[in-house]
Amino acid sequence: RVLRTGGGETWRDESLAEWPENDFRIFVGDLAGDTTDEMLRGAFARYASFQMARTVREKGSKKCKGYGFVSFGKPEDMVRALKEMNGKYVGNRPVKLRKSTWKDRQLTKGKKKDLQLLKAFVDKF
Repeated sequence: RVLRTGGGETWRDESLAEWPENDFRIFVGDLAGDTTDEMLRGAFARYASFQMARTVREKGSKKCKGYGFVSFGKPEDMVRALKEMNGKYVGNRPVKLRKSTWKDRQLTKGKKKDLQLLKAFVDKF
């Protein structure tokens, strides 16, 4: 189970389960609203350990929110992509890259209220 918390709520986020375990992920910022997963994939697929790419989309319009993530199996490819692709165009805009911090965000890190919400959520199942 992949649990998330925010705004005083805890929920199950199945979309996070689609990502490879123990991957090396980069954040891709400044994407245009019409950027697709396929465009992002095409820009990074040349790296040998490329695994997947996703843009983050608005619920209603399905328009890209301006950022996405790219996953690699090896840290060397992630570092190469960060160096080589930062400032390069994906679609009609130059992108800004940085190492994703998603693994650094621990639900339990000093968040007593979140822990209580998580416990209550897990106890329901």
